[in-house]
Amino acid sequence: EMRVHIPLRAIENGVWHVASNTVGNPNKVGLLWPWTGGSEICDPRGNRVVASEEEEEVVVGEVRPWEAEHKECSWAKDMWAHRRPELYGALTTKLEDVPAAVMYGPAPKPGTALPFQGPDSLKVAMMQLSAVHTKQCTEWMTQRQISYASRRGAVLGVLPSLWCFRRGEVAQNPNAAAEYSAEVLKKMLTWAKESTMHVCFSLVEKQESKLYHTGYLVGPTGSVLLKYRKTHLNKEELAWASAGDELCAVHSIPALGHIAMMLEDEVWSPELSRCLAVEGVEVVLHPADWDTAEAGEMAATERAGENRFHLVSVNRLDSPGRLGSQTTLAGEYIGGEPIPLMRYAQGVWCRFGVEEQVIVELQRRQAHCKMMGDHLDVLKKRWPELYGVCCTSQDDLFQWREVASVDGTAVDNE
Repeated sequence: EMRVHIPLRAIENGVWHVASNTVGNPNKVGLLWPWTGGSEICDPRGNRVVASEEEEEVVVGEVRPWEAEHKECSWAKDMWAHRRPELYGALTTKLEDVPAAVMYGPAPKPGTALPFQGPDSLKVAMMQLSAVHTKQCTEWMTQRQISYASRRGAVLGVLPSLWCFRRGEVAQNPNAAAEYSAEVLKKMLTWAKESTMHVCFSLVEKQESKLYHTGYLVGPTGSVLLKYRKTHLNKEELAWASAGDELCAVHSIPALGHIAMMLEDEVWSPELSRCLAVEGVEVVLHPADWDTAEAGEMAATERAGENRFHLVSVNRLDSPGRLGSQTTLAGEYIGGEPIPLMRYAQGVWCRFGVEEQVIVELQRRQAHCKMMGDHLDVLKKRWPELYGVCCTSQDDLFQWREVASVDGTAVDNE
């Protein structure tokens, strides 16, 4: 909680988080793990102002409320405007009426069929590559990545966000980026067919006068199996892209299982991930570009852990977050594991900044265990009737209309 949950909740809501916990354990036998303490005050950027770990004590820190009024963050100028409440309706659906209802509780006993069609395990290649040298060179390296993954036994490969473009290239000339993307898409279909692979990536898509940041999943027959237009646009994308009008649908693909996508900084949206979870996703594919290290270390880790799905995040070599690609595992609670491992999702990483390919084998049954310990089912122990506020327009919610400075004067928020 101290290292992920609390600072992340502060960051993704732009609020101060004051958390107090108990310490110590009077037991001499049985459960000897102590109450973990970890009391702390985090500012709206997730920075720890003051903390107390294991000792019984009182700590005092200064909270400056006006700092929570300005909702600018690493991925958006206004995190509330960045949200898409009209797309989060799945959050309010009754517990028994969502596709994930058959996934509640522990995973089925070994040897028992899972409720969704798919393989027992899924070999996925994190293909960490970004644009280098010439376009022709980047294409050649991409084709080799796909072929290499196939020869190593992977059935699915994931590339970073807009991997075939240099940083800033799309924003400089988005129409040219869309034209080149159309060429690359055709080549990706050919390469996937040649290697009998599924490949996930993102490009710039043009439809009539609109441009979209679009994720694709192409299949071994040389066709597009899944397409998703990014719905939550960051600061840079607002200058050239139109937002998609629906979250990625969860697709049932027999060779893969229940699959969906998110793109880049959408990992910061807890509502998006929870919607995918209640729709029954097992594996979320995430062409990534970490804007901060916390995007991977905290947000991606939490998204997989709090929903119990596999999250395959493949990052650009030049990301500002300076963190490698990360596959965060759903994990299966079997009882008796070290207590932190009940709560903190484990992962597999690539090194930052180098072309690399790491293959991870995902056990699909893990996504069918929604238990975090003996009693907490992360999806069933919800109250959908309380989530209406998440689906309410920003204009209809109470919020500060003016941002105050330290001396109480209004700050221009335009």
